[in-house]
Amino acid sequence: MPYAYSVGLTTQKESSSMADLSAFPITGKWPAQYPDRLQLYSLPTPNGVKVSIMLEETGLPYEAHAVSFERNEQLSPEFLSLNPNNKIPAILDPNGPGGKPLALFESGAILIYLAEKTGKLLPADPGGRYETLQWLMFQMGGIGPMFGQLGFFHKFAGKDYEDKRPRDRYAAESRRLLGVLEGRMAGRDWIMGDDYTIADIAIWPWVRNLVGYYGAGELVGFADCPNLQRALAAFAARPAVARGLEAPARG
Repeated sequence: MPYAYSVGLTTQKESSSMADLSAFPITGKWPAQYPDRLQLYSLPTPNGVKVSIMLEETGLPYEAHAVSFERNEQLSPEFLSLNPNNKIPAILDPNGPGGKPLALFESGAILIYLAEKTGKLLPADPGGRYETLQWLMFQMGGIGPMFGQLGFFHKFAGKDYEDKRPRDRYAAESRRLLGVLEGRMAGRDWIMGDDYTIADIAIWPWVRNLVGYYGAGELVGFADCPNLQRALAAFAARPAVARGLEAPARG
């Protein structure tokens, strides 16, 4: 079932003319109860919650739809019409550039889009902007793939493989990446210093998943990363993060 979320959502006024999203096949499988709100198709996974947390942090009204992996809904023609790469999250913004609907996939691209749409959580000065994007790409190209592979070999089907070399390879690379982050966070509240940005929204859900859901904290030496422990606790304490971690509710 879809559910509407947003900071202060009850104070938001709906547009007098409802958006027409009927041209998008995905709305046939996941009907929009509130078509003037941004439509989110996702699950509370590390990649999925990047977008729900961003939406909660910015206060954009949105409607969240759970995409069931158990029912292979990510492979349905309706979902593939929005994201041919069959991965969550994806969004459909009825109020995109030029006032036209915009469909978008890839969590990093969505974070940048939402930051630019709202003018929040991405520095306006070019130097700060590109440094933030640098750390976003660090997550997209390193942390996400490596932590995900470690999760497979440590928690899921790969854990039963007798040959532990694949697991150890990803554990070693995950330790290295955590070391890079630990050094970056020395004397900093957030990735960019005093300012909380989309880099934090991208990175900390994956760190949280690695030591929590994957249960790999001991394997990667998380106890030796006091800066990361501090930052992860501060991230989890944000009210918008707590809400975003629960969206969408699993169907």
